[in-house]
Parts: sequence; C-alpha cells; structure tokens
Amino acid sequence: MLTPNYNEPLNHSLRRKIGRAISQWQMIASGDKIAVGLSGGKDSLILLHALHDLQRRSPVNFSLAAITVKLSGMDTAPLEEYCAVKGIPYTVIAQDIIGIIHARQERSPCSFCANMRRGIISSWATQNGYNKLALGHTLDDAVETFFLNLFHSGRAKSFQPKTLMTRTGVTVIRPLVLSAESAVIDEVKRLGLPVVKSSCPYAGHTERQKIREYISELRKSIPDLYAKILNALQNLSDSESWNT
Repeated sequence: MLTPNYNEPLNHSLRRKIGRAISQWQMIASGDKIAVGLSGGKDSLILLHALHDLQRRSPVNFSLAAITVKLSGMDTAPLEEYCAVKGIPYTVIAQDIIGIIHARQERSPCSFCANMRRGIISSWATQNGYNKLALGHTLDDAVETFFLNLFHSGRAKSFQPKTLMTRTGVTVIRPLVLSAESAVIDEVKRLGLPVVKSSCPYAGHTERQKIREYISELRKSIPDLYAKILNALQNLSDSESWNT
C-alpha cells in the first residue's frame, strides 16, 4: 500500500545539506534536463525525492526523469508506483550486467557494474536530450572512495561532486555529496520510501565493504573523521580538489 509520506518534503537538515551542495558546485541551472539514476537503493530514492521537491519550489526551471538499469532478478514495480505517484517520467532498461561480469571473470565487479550502469544511463540521457545525470553518492561514499584510492593506488582522491563526461557531453552531479548516510537512512524510514532489495550476488562481500568496516572502527577514535576528509578533499591539487 502506498504511504501518504511520499508527498512530504525532506526534513530541513537534509534539505539544507543538499541545497548547499547544489549551490556550492552550481549543479543545476535554468533549462537543465536531469536524469536521475534510480537504482532502487535508499540513496537514489532520497535523491529523486529531494530533486522533485526542489523542482516544485525552486525559481530555477528544470526537468526531471528517473531511469533504472534493471539487473537480473530486480523488481522495479515499487519504483514504478513511486514515480507514478510523484508524476516523474520513469524508464527501465534491462541489462544482464551480472552475466557479463561472470562471462568476463571481472576482478572488480562493483567498479565494472557502476561504470556500465553510468554509461547506459548517460547514453540514454544523450539520446533523449538530458544534459545532467544525478547520482546518489553520499559523503560516506566519498570517504570510502578516498580510502579505496589511498590504499589501492596510493592516490589521495575521490570522485568529483560535479564532472563533465566528455564522451557524451553529459554532466554528472552528486547532490548528496555533503549528506551523511545515517541521515539518508533515517529519512527513508520516515518517508516510507520503497527501497528495492539488491539482487547483486556481490553485496556485502566487496573491498568497499571492508573499507566501510575499517572506517567505522576509525570513527570510534576519530569522531570528526568525515569533516577531516572533507577538508582534505577541498585542499588537494587543482585537478583533484573539491574546491570550486
């Protein structure tokens, strides 16, 4: 049964963090057509909910659509219902990425899957006139990526809050990049958003999961770890810095 909370705005604290990120990196401009990568997880659902709320009350005019790359065994019906209630155009593209990973014997399945899904959505955006692609990466994701790069490639870097994909001409934006995962989880529960269970066989058994557990331990002795990493990201070299 659909919850009436679907039509409630985000709480003020999370809305303010998202608004700050959008403003700081000038993520949205008048006339933008934004495709939201809707994986069915909590982060992408909160992102879509936030952008739809912003679309209704912002003086900046922009269009919004959601797109899901459907993996084998994934049930997109709850997402279809949600988008219908919100009046958001929704597209599903089925792709057996897991099968491709198995066939190629990929050593980094998560990275391959993320890149392939982003490529599929970016191509769809280009073909349908969308110039922005919004992804639901949080501050936690940014910190985890920082440590993954540090430990595996010896580079102090993370993904950028806003970046142009030169091959397609689509700009990737990450409005949740200043928002903590814990705040997203709380808000998903309050709003009753239809999180879809992951059908990925690698979930919980990845290098990122190991890093997540490591960070959890670090935060017990360094409570302001996220603030320190965020400060570091904003003070890197010109090419990697999060400064605007």
